[in-house]
Amino acid sequence: MQVTETLSEGLKREYAVVISAAELEAKVNTRLDELKDRVKINGFRPGKVPVAHLKRVYGRSAMAEVIDATVRDTNNKIVTDGGFKLASDPKVTLPTEQAEVEKLINGGTDLSYTVGIEIVPEIKLANFKDIKLTRLVADVSDSEIDEGIARIVDQNRPYAPKAEGEKAATGDRVKIAFVGTIGGVPFEGGTGEDIDVQIGSNTFIPGFEEQLIGIAAGENRTVKATFPTAYANAELAGKEAEFAVTAKSIEAPGALAVDDAFAKSLGLESLAKLRDAVKDRLSRDMQAMSRQKLKRALLDELDKLHTFEPPPTMVEDEFSRVWTSVNEELAAEKKSFADENTTEEKAREEYRAIAARRVRLGLVLAEIGEKNNITVTDDELSRAIAERARQFAGQEQRVWDYFRQNPQAVAGVRAPIFEEKVVDFIVELANVTDKKVSKEELFKPDDESAAA
Repeated sequence: MQVTETLSEGLKREYAVVISAAELEAKVNTRLDELKDRVKINGFRPGKVPVAHLKRVYGRSAMAEVIDATVRDTNNKIVTDGGFKLASDPKVTLPTEQAEVEKLINGGTDLSYTVGIEIVPEIKLANFKDIKLTRLVADVSDSEIDEGIARIVDQNRPYAPKAEGEKAATGDRVKIAFVGTIGGVPFEGGTGEDIDVQIGSNTFIPGFEEQLIGIAAGENRTVKATFPTAYANAELAGKEAEFAVTAKSIEAPGALAVDDAFAKSLGLESLAKLRDAVKDRLSRDMQAMSRQKLKRALLDELDKLHTFEPPPTMVEDEFSRVWTSVNEELAAEKKSFADENTTEEKAREEYRAIAARRVRLGLVLAEIGEKNNITVTDDELSRAIAERARQFAGQEQRVWDYFRQNPQAVAGVRAPIFEEKVVDFIVELANVTDKKVSKEELFKPDDESAAA
């Protein structure tokens, strides 16, 4: 076997490989010798079939197997000897001319082919102890607990019919039937029957609920409202609609005492336990946001500290996934790049930069995990899959079977667990300072222009 490097440019390597006909023949004979004791051919006892006869019967298929195995083994040797990590599968170019292929299969010529590989660059990891991070933390205030309980009260508040002739006011619940039109033409999803509307809840499109104030049971009213420009249904976004509304009944909210009895109606022992439960939920929400922002800051630091060029093929693959998603989203919303105040060329440039960042950070996190023996255990993986399965009540077994039969799906579960473990590892080493902030500051959106 002869391997000659023909290209070494950046992260790309190419090799010309020649494997002699004699070496191939020796491997074919070994393969046929292995078959001798297993195949059954009329007229010969098991194990007594002459190799020459085996070659006539199985020679071509044996040579094809040998070529496939030899190319695979040779490529592995190139990677191992070079100490490379591959960014993508090797690209092998074998002979394609029919006469040459026939000659090769029949053992009459050397196997000559080329193989191109793209490698992952050597990554020199930063000193994580030099990374300085600020972790935003917020305490749950009594007023926030009160607000949380108030929301629970609103969800459980009793309603009672208003007296005949009384009209709807803010806070009342009105049961309505309606038919919506745009330009006099009914539109899909614009019709409803026995729909409860709580005036002031802001669950309907802006301006709709307010126009029900003063309506009486049995009264018909025309309501005009405009769909938001960012409405989920792009066909309705920004359009003015007219609704023919009939009020069927009007109910006023009843008083609800916030006491131990109320807490017990929710399955808790006391009002104090209800307050504890609300505080715990709010604390978990805040901790999750704190973690999310700390992780984002850490990834930004890692991106600054590791400035190597990522493998082009990996970046292109990631960009293709991102770009497909972007275009699907635009198509679903029936928008163009102009609607997003950009051009396709500029958007491509921005999303390619995002793809490059994602690939670079993925390689850095993988390198950190490998160097520090960070792995995802089978138990951690099983718990994560079990959590996925619980989200599909009654179909748990189907979910388990899906993951059992799809290694890629399992990899998709393993990857985020691995990433979080690596992040935890770095945070433990980094210089992290806690900073107390308000809930509003904690949940303030990050700069939208920052790359994901």
